[in-house]
Amino acid sequence: MRDLDLVFSRLAGSPFRRRFRLGEKERTYLAVRGLPVVTEHAREFVARRLAAAEPVNDGKQTPMRGHPVFIAQHATGTCCRSCLQKWHGIPAGHPLSEAEQEHVVAAIGRWLEQQR
Repeated sequence: MRDLDLVFSRLAGSPFRRRFRLGEKERTYLAVRGLPVVTEHAREFVARRLAAAEPVNDGKQTPMRGHPVFIAQHATGTCCRSCLQKWHGIPAGHPLSEAEQEHVVAAIGRWLEQQR
């Protein structure tokens, strides 16, 4: 796993990743529910949609809108296993360890905090 400071520095150089922002609806959702609750949603989404060695519909499992976590996943390169490998140095093809899942959640939480 790469250090999140390095990951965020690299993400800042990607025009595709930089374009993601929370819309008013997602920003309100985050404000009303709070970062701890939305971070727990992230933990659940990662465990259910990303943690398997070969996630169902990998590369297409994360919607582009509808929840602040989904937008954060695209912004942070934590949306699929190939992006995790490219941006975070977490190889595909094995179930994510607890530490790897927490790394993903930390990246999502950091980005969400920056969006508030």
